[in-house]
Parts: sequence; structure tokens; C-alpha cells
Amino acid sequence: MIHALVQDLTELWAYRSLLRMLVLRDLKARYKNSALGVFWSFLQPLGMMMVMTVVAGVVGAVKLPHAHLFVLCGLVSWNYFSAALVSGAGSVVGNSALVKKVYFPRLVLPVSAVTSALINYLLSLPVFVLVALVSGHALSAAWLMLPLVILIQTIFCVGIALLLSTLNVFYRDTQFLLELGLLALMFLTPIWYDLSAFTSSTSAIWLRRLNPMASIVNMYQDLMYRGTLTSAEFVLRTAVTAVLVLVLGYFVFRRYSARFGEEV
Repeated sequence: MIHALVQDLTELWAYRSLLRMLVLRDLKARYKNSALGVFWSFLQPLGMMMVMTVVAGVVGAVKLPHAHLFVLCGLVSWNYFSAALVSGAGSVVGNSALVKKVYFPRLVLPVSAVTSALINYLLSLPVFVLVALVSGHALSAAWLMLPLVILIQTIFCVGIALLLSTLNVFYRDTQFLLELGLLALMFLTPIWYDLSAFTSSTSAIWLRRLNPMASIVNMYQDLMYRGTLTSAEFVLRTAVTAVLVLVLGYFVFRRYSARFGEEV
């Protein structure tokens, strides 16, 4: 298993130019024929932030100062997760012509999909900084830990993308079920409500355990909004979950990737 992983990583590095080309293609396609282009990376989270902040205020889900920032820091991370899964699930099927005609490590496809979503996420981070500064919300030194949380989320996203891209090759309903599942999962992720207010609640505890994105979003809220460090135990538990998902996704993807050319 270790030998196979090293071999795949070496091959993935050898095809890094193809990975770069696919990422650039995805980024260009995302904003093709758009008048505002990359500025949608800034405008979309701002628009969703305003809508969700109003909703949260109406139902009383967030009773915090600068509630719009609380919503925004969870929202941008959720957008990254959602975009990575949707594009990752369709990465193999969407490149069927390439899969049938040319040899290359199939890992390139879901990895490139997650990478393009990651770049789009990084482009949206200045939105939070700008809104925070305009709102008079101080940025703390806890932001220095942000790369670690982004790494954990990226590992988790790659693992899920590997699983979904494999399933989508054999069961095309995967893409449709994913869209429905993401909609349901969004309401179970503490983006527009404060989960820390229910820390003693059994349902809140199980929500974190069963929904890794709840834990990841909570870490973003700690660093970006509260300016505090999440406990090491909490971070470690979330990181281990992300790595286990990656290992499972890699195992499934490698097991069935040889049949992709026949099925797509």
C-alpha cells in the first residue's frame, strides 16, 4: 500500500504540468463570458452573507456582535467544500474523452478539481479581511493557524472527491444525489447559527462527530471571528478524520480506476 502510494505521488508530480493545465482550464471556464470575471469570487460570498445574516437575525440564530462576519467566515469555507465536491464528483466523467484516449494518472482529475476550488477560496479570503476591517473587527494572531485549517479541509475534500468521482463513473445518479445532500448538509453545518451556544447539548456534540464540516467550520469561526485557538485535541481529532477519509478515498479510487476507460 505504501509502495503504491509513493508510486502514485511520484507519477502525480511527473504530470504536474497536466495538473496545472486542468486547474487553469477550470478557472477560466468558471468565469467564461462573465462581465465581472474573477470579481464574482468577492461578490458571491458578500451577497450570500447578507441574505443569511438577515435570516439568522430574523430567527434569532446568531446573537453575536458583527454577526455578518460570523456568517461570512463559515460561508466561504462551505463554498470551498461545496465547489470541491461538485467539481470533483464530475471530474472523471467530465473528462471522458481524455480518459479514453490518453494515459495519465487518473488522480490528476479529482485533485485538479479540488485545487481549482481551493484557489477560488483563497481569492475570496480578502473579502472577509476587508469586511472585518470596515466593520472595526480586529484580526488576531490566531490567523497564523489558518493554513493548518485550510490544509485539513483540503485533505478532507480530496478524500471525498476521490470517493464521489469513482461512484459517479459507475452510478451517474451520484451527481444529482450530491446536490441534494449538500443542500441538507448545509443546514446541518453551523454557518448561520452559533453551535458554541449549545456546547452542552447532546445534539451539538453528535453534530460535530457525524458532520466533519461542522468541526472545520467551527475552527474557522474560532480563528477568523473569535480570534482564539481551537483546542489541540479538537484539531487533532478533525485532522485524523480528514486523513482517514483521504485514505479511504484513495483506496477506492485506486481499486477501480483501471475500469474508468471502459465505463465513461
